Amino acid sequence: MSERKTADQWFAAYGESHQNPTNETIHWICVPTIFYCVLGLIWSIPVGGALATAMPWFNWTQPAALAVLFFYLRLSTPLAMGMFLFMSACYALIEWQAGSGCPVKIWQSSLGLFVVAWIGQFIGHKIEGKKPSFFHDVVFLLIGPAWLMHFVYRRLGWRY
Repeated sequence: MSERKTADQWFAAYGESHQNPTNETIHWICVPTIFYCVLGLIWSIPVGGALATAMPWFNWTQPAALAVLFFYLRLSTPLAMGMFLFMSACYALIEWQAGSGCPVKIWQSSLGLFVVAWIGQFIGHKIEGKKPSFFHDVVFLLIGPAWLMHFVYRRLGWRY
């Protein structure tokens, strides 16, 4: 299990392998896309049996997003609020696609985008000349989106 670090400690460690401007730009595109795709893939897991009958509104994205939100709350309440808004926007987009009559299923579009975004990430790290941070600690998979959010907060002059 990872040691308990502050948000700034996580961001500094993550930032060590994200110095190249091209890699950073790729991350601004690919990290949110991957996050969205993971939610879409989890959303696509069928809910059956008594659970589906008792709670027809339920899907597996909800408990997964709640667990991720608790991680972000431990890191920083203001960052968690921003990540909650981002997760909510992702969830709304998934629900919209599901109800739009789009012939491409959520799992299909999520899987395709997920693969393309990870290819982009690895290209970015090849350009950077450093391995992705999650090779050192899997927690960095959750730090990446918060790392981007902290730049948004800085730009807006908000404390995190």
